[in-house]
Amino acid sequence: MPPKRIAKRRSPPEDAIPKNKKVKVSHRSHSTEPGLVLTLGQGDVGQLRLGKNVMERKKPALVSIPEDVVQAEAGGMHTVCLSKSGQVYSFGCNDDGALGRDTQWRARRWSLGKRSFKRRMAVSSSGAPSRTIMVRAWCPYRSSWMWPQETTTCYLPTNGGRQGLERLLVPKCVMLKSTGSRGHVRFQDTFCGAYFTFAIPHEGHVYGFGLSNYHQLGALGTESCFIPQNLTSFKNSTKSWVGFSGGQHHTVCMDSEGKAYSLGRAEYGRLGLGEGAQEKSIPTLISRLPAVSSVACGASVGYAVTKDGRVFAWGMDTNYQLGTGQDEDAWSPVEMTGKQLENRVVLSVSSRGQHTVLLVKDKGQS
Repeated sequence: MPPKRIAKRRSPPEDAIPKNKKVKVSHRSHSTEPGLVLTLGQGDVGQLRLGKNVMERKKPALVSIPEDVVQAEAGGMHTVCLSKSGQVYSFGCNDDGALGRDTQWRARRWSLGKRSFKRRMAVSSSGAPSRTIMVRAWCPYRSSWMWPQETTTCYLPTNGGRQGLERLLVPKCVMLKSTGSRGHVRFQDTFCGAYFTFAIPHEGHVYGFGLSNYHQLGALGTESCFIPQNLTSFKNSTKSWVGFSGGQHHTVCMDSEGKAYSLGRAEYGRLGLGEGAQEKSIPTLISRLPAVSSVACGASVGYAVTKDGRVFAWGMDTNYQLGTGQDEDAWSPVEMTGKQLENRVVLSVSSRGQHTVLLVKDKGQS
């Protein structure tokens, strides 16, 4: 009698997703504590919502929103706020529909618009463009907006060759085989920089992929990582990494002990390690910060909210997004001050392009 065949166990297809199963999702970024919204920095397209005549703001200013806000996020040139009742408010540049509402008349960019949804949600913004066919090179961060001096045409496959744009526009699972056991690595958290990504599995390791030309990933080399890499520079048995934020070419991260670290490109002080600091390929402690509760990055800046409710900033300050009141770069963390921060506790900070958004509450407020 021939031996009985044992069927081989096949791996699930790449796009296999459980269906008809409702899962309650929660995350440390899903705040429920209401607060007030403050904005500062560049406001030339209404991203500060401080009026048509306010092109920039050196210190945090209060934004009038008719509801309590639990989350405030800065995009490249717009701002979105999530209210306690689940409404999304948006203002700023709407050239590519970033505001999620009709702004046919140019003047409406400075107005506050509400977008209603059937379900409660969280909001998140990125400073990167969604799709670019014609790339024009200019310098929006160091100087004021300049007309493009050079034009480069980028061709994207749209005729279906090698699946064309479908591979980019249709969500697919990032599959990574687990070492030492069957199946795939299951991730519990993800964080994005401008051109790179961090992913944290349940085991606590740190994986990264994307651009690493300034060691912003913490990878061994400066080549781009096209598949997730186990980043050995983050291996430390005494710490667990709980927060990451990426800028254009740098990363700020924090551990479970409330210590903040930075790595990547150092120009303009974006690492917060002091004047003369050089590029870092491993997480380097930002020693001048007290214990922090969260970190954030803009393109060339960094922020940290401390456990006692203060906010520190460092990096390029050409557009006053650091709140120092001057346009000089800050190579070390500087505490943000201003009339609107007096007797208030900072809950969160967000920055992407040339402006900064704060969520604050009055001291003593429950």
